[in-house]
Amino acid sequence: MCRLLGYLGGPILLDSLLYKPEHSLIVQSYQPREMTSGLLNADGFGIGWYHSHLDTDPFVYKNIQPIWSDINLPSISRYVESGSALAYVRSATVGQAVDLSNCQPFGYNRLMFVHNGFVKNFRQSLYRPIRDRLNDATYQLINGTTDSEHIFGLFVNELTAPNMTLEVALQNALTTLAELANFHEVEFSANIIVSDGKQLVASRFASKKAPPSLYWLRDDPNFPEAVIIASEPLFIGNWHLCPPQSIISTGKDGDLKINSIL
Repeated sequence: MCRLLGYLGGPILLDSLLYKPEHSLIVQSYQPREMTSGLLNADGFGIGWYHSHLDTDPFVYKNIQPIWSDINLPSISRYVESGSALAYVRSATVGQAVDLSNCQPFGYNRLMFVHNGFVKNFRQSLYRPIRDRLNDATYQLINGTTDSEHIFGLFVNELTAPNMTLEVALQNALTTLAELANFHEVEFSANIIVSDGKQLVASRFASKKAPPSLYWLRDDPNFPEAVIIASEPLFIGNWHLCPPQSIISTGKDGDLKINSIL
């Protein structure tokens, strides 16, 4: 299991999300409260953000060290300002390599994608069935070996259809994943956050088990006119547990929608 974080709102310094809260993502890396598998998130991390003013592809910083041991991140996070960011700390599934190719966020054009969860016995179960569902272009996007990146491939595969939205692409990808898992009698969990810099779309979803924790917070006094989606609350506030088997989405207007995945 990993811990995820997504932010959309007014420009803020990254350290106000990563370091300053009492239960920040840094703290969650070594002292998570709601992980159901594993004790630490010490197998690397990734931070992705969009420029506050320029319409550019996102910037990404990754490392395979534990996030608490990275000596550059404190300075970077006090310097970088963004109105849209994703972050994650990794607890690698047994048997999956700890290297940069397996480190999230994964990217596609303006998109970033992070996943918390797993596919049980992935290499022996859904590795080949998922790849068989991908078109050639999407197949070539996969550089690593994780179940997370293959779920990302399913999402991108859906997104290449004309006039496809992030919400529908994510729901279709999860529906496909559930169909494959049901056919092969495999359990999985797929908490996901996706961003294009203007939207946050997330899922709390699992098959044959309870999904991992995922919360949302809107218009907190410390983060006015903003939405935060996180695996665990970062501080005391009006956090809401996302319903299981659901898609959560929000845009720059702060309007938040929750739809069930049928």
